[in-house]
Amino acid sequence: MPRLLHRIALAAALLFAGAAAANEAAIRKALEPKLGSAKIEGVQPTPMPGLWEVRVRTAADGVQLIYTDTNGGYLIQGNLHDLRANRNLTEDRMRRLNAIKIESLPLDQAVKIQRGDGRRTLVMFSDPYCPYCQQFEQTLLKVDDITVYVFMFPVIRPQNADHSKAVWCSPDRAKAWLELAIQHKRPAAAATCDNPVEKNLELGRALRINSTPTLIFSSGERVSGGMSGPDLAKALDESAKSAKKPQ
Repeated sequence: MPRLLHRIALAAALLFAGAAAANEAAIRKALEPKLGSAKIEGVQPTPMPGLWEVRVRTAADGVQLIYTDTNGGYLIQGNLHDLRANRNLTEDRMRRLNAIKIESLPLDQAVKIQRGDGRRTLVMFSDPYCPYCQQFEQTLLKVDDITVYVFMFPVIRPQNADHSKAVWCSPDRAKAWLELAIQHKRPAAAATCDNPVEKNLELGRALRINSTPTLIFSSGERVSGGMSGPDLAKALDESAKSAKKPQ
């Protein structure tokens, strides 16, 4: 009997895989001619019966998610929510798809700020003149046992990019950054030393950083915009655990 059940389960799995492949082929055939320059990178079923996720990439916007039926006859743009779990499934998927390995980033181009034992890691692309960044800095001040790598990303007021450059030229970069970002105090140092600000702007464009602050956790997941203190603490702990798991 166990062998029979195993064979039935295997046959069912093969049948499902065959049906999924057929659906994917039908969806690609129906949608690809309609998407212009966008390239379909992947098709897979969602938790909602009959609804399929289509992962597309464009030169301008990078990876995007759209949804369709099993035959590619309808197209839906927007966020898919699981109301029972109170989760934005589209947002969760985009975080995973846009994940960035922290070890791949040039952390020597970032201002390093450590509090406590620094065991939790956060990378942040931030503009000192971004109001949301300034609010988030206040939240970060209350978080202990963290190491923050700040990639200075002066896009809000590019005419003030020298202020970020002066942070890098300061004897204490962490102190100079916090004074600029929180107290609006310009660094006393001259913005004449070799600095990575232009490189950071190029890096941000390459990573399609289009809002500040943009946060990157040790798990690789990125979040656009700030977070509340409790949500940040939870995300830091969860990403630290995830980063330790074997890949």
